Amino acid sequence: MQPRIPFPQPSRPLSAFCLRTPLVTSRLASPLESQQIRTIRSIQQSINKGRAKTARTHSRFNNHPSLPILEASTTSAQIRKEPRVPVRSGALAIKKGMTAVYDAVTGVRTPCTVLQMDRVQVVGHKTRERHGYYAVCVGSGWKHPRNVGNAMLGVFEKTKFTDANGGEVGLSPKRDVKEFRVKDSTGLLPVGRIIDAEWWKVGQFVDAKSTNKGKGFAGGMKRWGFSGQPASHGVSLTHRSMGSAGGSQGSGSRVHPGKKMAGNMGNQSHTVQNLKVMLVDVPNGLVVVAGAVAGPNGGVVKLQDAIKKPWPDVASIPDMPNPSASAGASAE
Repeated sequence: MQPRIPFPQPSRPLSAFCLRTPLVTSRLASPLESQQIRTIRSIQQSINKGRAKTARTHSRFNNHPSLPILEASTTSAQIRKEPRVPVRSGALAIKKGMTAVYDAVTGVRTPCTVLQMDRVQVVGHKTRERHGYYAVCVGSGWKHPRNVGNAMLGVFEKTKFTDANGGEVGLSPKRDVKEFRVKDSTGLLPVGRIIDAEWWKVGQFVDAKSTNKGKGFAGGMKRWGFSGQPASHGVSLTHRSMGSAGGSQGSGSRVHPGKKMAGNMGNQSHTVQNLKVMLVDVPNGLVVVAGAVAGPNGGVVKLQDAIKKPWPDVASIPDMPNPSASAGASAE
């Protein structure tokens, strides 16, 4: 083994050596000066510098018209949803029951659902400038003021609209209040306008959204249609059980999210799409649609133009008069 050769030490101090030999000093000092110790603070400073550069080019707070629209923004989401947003407002109805309609030519029997519109009236608006989207707040029915909360009672008291005589008229408290999204400001109906059964046309398609019947806690066979366990051999008192809830080591020895199991059934919002309007009874406020609508009799149903069908010809639908104007015309 060769002996270790020590590094030659200078005969005079390093400071004097550096002052008298500048060329050698630069070679020895340059690696020491360029070396930087990487600490948490220095790393954070470099990250902040990078963020500052990107912030000057584009950020979610920089909404200059010359910059492109951010894909992950509310404005971009509204642009993507515009083709699927109805151009006009919907209405509220009450499910009264089911019946059947016979075709006089072919004799085909079509099961239908009867819906009734009860004093449906525009309560308010939501605009993109204030709320981020356009919507029409619609109320139906009537509710005693003593059964209405102070917050909603104040909303109805402040909501005023002009009648035919030019005076301000307030809205009566509504039993149900829902909102319907519209595409732009042209779909915002005036406050106080009544929407009756004439709003719908025979032959058009609508989407009916309502809350289905609540079944309480249900097992796997009733809730998801499981076949259950064998009825005879090899099973004891567990014929209606769902069986295994997950695998062993191959699937992580756990129950995967979304596993169909026993639990609460029903009492959820359900939408039935593309229901054809068969009959419209304007004096009684009845709208008959083909097919079934979720929920019990007496439930509230949100009716709106079908998003998967061409929009109806809204120009041919007559304007709904205000209640005060119609009352004044009938009194004359």
